[in-house]
Amino acid sequence: MDAQAIIDLLTPLVPGAVLSPCSGGADADATPAIWASGAHLVPVCFALRDTPGLEFHAFSNATAVDYHPRRTPRFDMVYHVVSPHRRARLRVKAQLGLDQSIASVTAVWAGAGWCEREIYDLFGIVFDGHADLRRLMMTEDWEGHPLRKDYPVQVRKDAQTYMPLQVTAEEFRANMERDRYSRTRAK
Repeated sequence: MDAQAIIDLLTPLVPGAVLSPCSGGADADATPAIWASGAHLVPVCFALRDTPGLEFHAFSNATAVDYHPRRTPRFDMVYHVVSPHRRARLRVKAQLGLDQSIASVTAVWAGAGWCEREIYDLFGIVFDGHADLRRLMMTEDWEGHPLRKDYPVQVRKDAQTYMPLQVTAEEFRANMERDRYSRTRAK
């Protein structure tokens, strides 16, 4: 099924949703791709999952693309979904508004939660309705979002180092004897 056929099925199911095939129809790997309006993203995703003939039950992946400074709005969200029954894949793309937030699709596909957290962490995109939107990869005290095109390349942050544990020769021997003893008892 191509992108236009999917849009034809979705249009009566999600009134008011702006849907269109991505330019060129399909990406290089022949996966059909559609644009969905950000305001109607969640209803479109529910229709993709629940409509007989579509049945995109499996969430595969999500990512974001930053087009700064070439375009406003600067971010696109890209969702990869799978219909195991039909053995079909689909890309659903949505542009973010100027507030750089979009509705979370975790109500449709619970597996999207980790991907949305990663995108929030690295791009700073806020997912409205996400139950646990906090940093996933960067430390809690990290400033900024490193996959943004305007993120400074030369970040000046002092490396955190820790002093190695210092033990005397006697403490080392005692630790080795204790470990050797506990290994022989375990056998």
